[in-house]
Order: sequence, then C-alpha cells, then structure tokens
Amino acid sequence: MFELHQLTATQLLDGYRNKAFSPDEVAKDLVAHIERHEGQINALYAYSPERFLDAAKASTARWSKGESLGALDGVPVTLKELVATRGQPVPVGTGLGDQTPAAADAPPAARLDEANAVLLGKTTCPDFGMLSSGLSSFHGLTRNPWDLNCNTGGSSSGAGAAAAAGFGPVHIGTDIGGSVRLPAAWCGVVGFKPTLGRIPIDPYYVGRCAGPMVRCVEDAALVMPTLSRTDRRDAMRLPPERIDWQDLTLDMNGLRIGVMLDAGCGLALEPNIEAAVTFAAQRLEARGATLVPVAPVLTREMLDGLDRFWQARQQGELEKLSDEERARVLPAIIEWARGAKESSALDVVSGFQQTMAMRRESEAIFEQVDFVISPTTPNVSFPAEWASPTDDPRRPFEHIAYTVPWNMGEQPALSLNAGYSEDEMPIGVQLIGPRFNDHGVLKLAYQLETELALPVRWPKLDTRAA
Repeated sequence: MFELHQLTATQLLDGYRNKAFSPDEVAKDLVAHIERHEGQINALYAYSPERFLDAAKASTARWSKGESLGALDGVPVTLKELVATRGQPVPVGTGLGDQTPAAADAPPAARLDEANAVLLGKTTCPDFGMLSSGLSSFHGLTRNPWDLNCNTGGSSSGAGAAAAAGFGPVHIGTDIGGSVRLPAAWCGVVGFKPTLGRIPIDPYYVGRCAGPMVRCVEDAALVMPTLSRTDRRDAMRLPPERIDWQDLTLDMNGLRIGVMLDAGCGLALEPNIEAAVTFAAQRLEARGATLVPVAPVLTREMLDGLDRFWQARQQGELEKLSDEERARVLPAIIEWARGAKESSALDVVSGFQQTMAMRRESEAIFEQVDFVISPTTPNVSFPAEWASPTDDPRRPFEHIAYTVPWNMGEQPALSLNAGYSEDEMPIGVQLIGPRFNDHGVLKLAYQLETELALPVRWPKLDTRAA
C-alpha cells in the first residue's frame, strides 16, 4: 500500500470521487511528511501549512457535497518562485532588487487557482534562475532526495526535489535552456517543456516556457488542459486549440524516431546514460517504430554565442543592483557575467543570432523524422554544492547541449526516468517532437513509460544523510 503523499494527481482525483479519502486527509499526511524531510532537502519557499490545510478543508467540503469545482479540485501543487503569486514578492533566487509583492497571479498560478488546485507553496531556484544547480544565495542549498550529497540541477531545483521527495504530485517549473528537464532527469521524475506559448507565462522571453514536473506522464497530461488556457498577458502565446490531452493512445507503426546520442559539443556522454537511451529506443522499436540515427543540431559556435548573449543579459540585471546587493550574489554568477565586459555590442548581437541558427537546425531535423530521442543530461550526478556540473563559470553551459536547442527552436520536449545507475541515481531520457505536437510527445512518452515498466521506486529519505 502506498501512503497518500506517494499517490499521483490522477490517483488522488480517483480517490476523491470514490470517497476513499478526502483532500483534507491527503493534506494532513503531506504536511506530516514534509515536516519530517524538508529540513534535509530544502525544496520549499513561502510554505504555509495552515493556509494549505484550510484550502484542503474547503475542497473536502465541496467533494462531500458532490460540488467539486475545477479539474484539479483538491490536488496539491507547487509553483517555482519565479512564477508570481499575488501578494508575495518574487525573490528570483536572490531576494535582491525590487521585492514589492506581486499585484496579480502569473498565468500558471491563475489557471491552477481557477481549477481549485490546492497551493502548497513555492519552490526554490538558484540566483536569477541562471544556474543548473540547487545553489541559491537566498534560499540556501536544495539537495537531491536520491542522495543528499548530489545536486538537483536547476533552475527548477526545488520543483524537481519536491516531486522526487513526494511533496505533492504536481510542481510547475520554468525552462529556458533545460530548467524543467534537467532537474527532472537528475531527480528521476517527468518534466515537460511544451511548445513555446502553449502554456502562457508572464514575463515571457525567447525560449522561456512553464511546464509540469510530475511523477508520471499521465499527470502531465492531466494538468495540460488547465495550464494551456489562453492568457493575453503572454504576447507569444499560441491560439487556443481543442486537444484531448488525456488520450494517450498512439499507433507507433511507421513512426520514424531519430536517435541522437551525440550532442555536438559539451560534456562527454557517460556510458550509463548512453546505454539507457539505447535501450529505451529499442523498446520503441519493439512497438513498431523505425529508428534513424541523426546528427546533432548544436555546434560549439551556437552554444558559445548563446553564452555571450546571456552573459550580457545577466550583466544588465546585475547593474540594476547596488554595490552592496551585488556582493550578495553567488560568486559563480558574478564571475560568469563579467565576461560580458570583454564582448562588443557586435559580439552580443552575433551571439543572439546563434539562437536563430539553433532554431533553423532544430526545425530541419523533423524533415527526416517524426520524433527524436536523446539523453536529457550528459552526466548522472554531480556534487550538491557545485554551481553546475563543471563548477566552472567559464564553462557554465556544457551540460545543456541536449536540451537548449529545443528551447530556441520552440519544440516540445519531455524528460522521463528510464532507469538507474550503479549508484542508484536516476537516468533521464528526452523525447522531442516538432513544434505544436505537444500531444504527440506526451503520447510517445506514455508509450515508452509503459514499455519500460519500471517498478515504482522513490528515494528512501530516512536513510540518506549529507
């Protein structure tokens, strides 16, 4: 028997309908579980158990009367702290600069509230959301529940840790270069980055998406009708579209799936991950798909150009702070952004143009194949205290080579757990589809998840020590 905090959102809603348990019972179990383990993991920000329990009690009253309101009534959720919620500041991992409380919920927060999901709290992220790490000058260090000595990745670090630790079934992260999929892979959960604009977000930016981080593909599909509702605050949003997100059936006969083991640059792929991706691809082939080896879409020039552009963008944010405030930012961010001072305006513009080169190459690959399968990360794990898998501000993006092209190209991409290393750390596999085929990516992911049929397995939190 699974404990209530281990159930998926789909299972929770089934239990509410069948009166097997109530949102109030789930919330109490969840609060007790968090009290036991949050001190080790540090995944949450703005966590208010009293407010959460009150909301769950109201949901229980609705369910008991048969008057449930909204598709997610009573489902516990968290939001990355970068996603604004009315009445709370947005610390952006630093707590610096303007910390005026937000006047309104950002689109993902507003949609979940309309669906009567029960907000547990916010989740942590690193400084400015610009590290793939659980390290933050404001939040402290968020640790990986699978091994507290290992990093969660980021920048949706708290969301990945919370999902793996069983701090509720649904967590919303954001992703501009891999920030949903990377921690999903390192924490052994499902992370879905949709087509740019599929889930409206504010503020919006080139490549920036919000997406669910959950324990199964079915839950990602469950929340998409709510999160994908339109919102005019996002000028890059997609037009509303009728999609039966819960239909995850897929005839794989005739599908051509590109197998991309080489990222083109960045960190070398570790053998454990290559073996897991190869095995996963073979399972799709067993379902009727045709496997097609494909070349990488990313080049060194593209990744370095993006690095120059993002350095300049980050330096601009740092210059908004006072000298005293800048001294409180993580040294890794300061040192990395300092590189912008060595670049000319032409260098920065040229760097931005590499995002268009990524877009061109990532779109062109779907002339050959219907979907792509690849690693999510090049490495299985790295130390909790590191700012990135290289821990080198001069080489900050060597680990995003498999994920970042699909942000710049705007394609939907999903990471799911495909097995474990010899050290019992999870290994993520990434599935990518052409722009707008978000539903197809979820369908393919569900087929792979079903075919892999991994036993349900979650971190043994009581046995891990940093």
